[in-house]
Amino acid sequence: MAHAKAVDLPPSPGPVKTGTGGNPWLVLLAVSLGVIMVMLDGTVVGIANPVIQVDLKASLSDLQWVTSGYLLALAVFLITAGKLGDLFGHKRVFLIGVAGFAISSVGIGLSAELADIIPGITPVGALIGLRVLQGLFGALLQPAALALLRSAFPGEKLNQAMGAWGAIIGLSSAAGPIVGGVLVEKVSWESVFFINAPVGVIALIMGFLLIKENRAQTLARIDWLGVVLLSGAMFSLVWTIIKAPEWGWGDSTTLTFVGAFVVLIGAFIFWQSKARQPLVPLSLFANPSISIGTFLMMMVAFAMFGAMFFLGFYFQGVHGLTPLEAGLRMLPMSAGMIFASPLAGMAIGRFGPKYTMAVGLLITALSMFLMSRLSIDASFIESGIPFLLLAFGLSPVFVGATEIIVGNAPVELSGVAGGLQQSAMQVGGALGTAILGAVMAAEISGKLPGYLGPAAQAIPPEQLTALEKAAAFGAVPPGLPEQVGAAVHNSFMDGMHLAFLVSTGIAVLTALLTLFVKAGRKTEGAPVHVG
Repeated sequence: MAHAKAVDLPPSPGPVKTGTGGNPWLVLLAVSLGVIMVMLDGTVVGIANPVIQVDLKASLSDLQWVTSGYLLALAVFLITAGKLGDLFGHKRVFLIGVAGFAISSVGIGLSAELADIIPGITPVGALIGLRVLQGLFGALLQPAALALLRSAFPGEKLNQAMGAWGAIIGLSSAAGPIVGGVLVEKVSWESVFFINAPVGVIALIMGFLLIKENRAQTLARIDWLGVVLLSGAMFSLVWTIIKAPEWGWGDSTTLTFVGAFVVLIGAFIFWQSKARQPLVPLSLFANPSISIGTFLMMMVAFAMFGAMFFLGFYFQGVHGLTPLEAGLRMLPMSAGMIFASPLAGMAIGRFGPKYTMAVGLLITALSMFLMSRLSIDASFIESGIPFLLLAFGLSPVFVGATEIIVGNAPVELSGVAGGLQQSAMQVGGALGTAILGAVMAAEISGKLPGYLGPAAQAIPPEQLTALEKAAAFGAVPPGLPEQVGAAVHNSFMDGMHLAFLVSTGIAVLTALLTLFVKAGRKTEGAPVHVG
């Protein structure tokens, strides 16, 4: 990095015109409707996954890609999407994002029908492809929504608007498990995605009528080569982690994808040191607080997304709950965020981000440890307590990350740093889903024969493999003896417990890392990514 070529810094924003010519609170409602779609999809998919698995005959790796593909698309495209808003106007980019997200959501609900008319495409393949497309459009609308919000409100009203924005996001996240449970149970899993269509239409109409266009006064370049190299590197890494248990870690295919990741990430770093306006300026990482803060966000998301991926299967497959009952079980976590976030902001204001985040991460570790002790028939209270703790553990991290990452970045790179913060969370979530999924699958494969006992010797190898795949979802194929069902559930629980224990360790280590960061300048009005 010492020999990195000088880069053209993004232009410092000129004076921002406040107000959009209409009621700014209606503008807030319009942009919130667009982001609500993204937030709902982030919380309802976990409830829908068990039903999707049965309906589309999806494998564990398929469902991992349903989540990881979406998160990776968000992660890689967020920074670029912000620059597209500067180039072409934030209103235009926001409306394109809303329309694309709604249309791709409808396409997801029609995955089976699309597979019938497109040769060579399976229903689950269509679902994964459309989830990636959905993530790209979600990345378009999120930065544009925040830019429009800042433009709509005068400076003295912006903090009020951001508070209302956070409350709306929190409420939509809290409603996600309930809405998803009702729709999956009473209608179908497809309806979870179809609901985005009417929300998107209302957001488009309101946005078109109420929002006035704004764009950067000086246009910035987009580092398309950086986007391609980073996208290829992240795809190679996540694809390797998800597929390696099936291929074998020493298999030539696995090693080929590992090699591709190494080459692409090396090329990306080299190019970032040479590009005039790089996607991720390497100079940011000269500040230890930014480097540690970015890694911290990745690890928090790794633990949270990776461990939470299995809860839908636990509640519906092992515990035997309906989708609605499963949604209610997860409510304490998402509802707790509404109360925990403002309290976290107050604590950070009084004690600073370093120690507040460290305490939050230790609470997160305690929550993950309690989840690793959940039994097959855990009560609402037994599962609700760790979920509530998780809300109060994660909130200080999400709130404090803005001050650590954005606050330590140069003013002219604050927008890039904000995108980096959000991208780090999405990348961490994708990696957590992939790696903890592989850990859990390996644990199930090792424990299932032991739980089957002598009966395992009488099961043909191909049937035992099929049983291991079913165990990854906590599902017992019909018609099997009670002993086999118990073995499947017990091996699933062992795998889930191990995943939560790994997450516990990561939370403790990340808590120690927070002691090496320093508070940055105050970033009033800076967006806080909460989901």
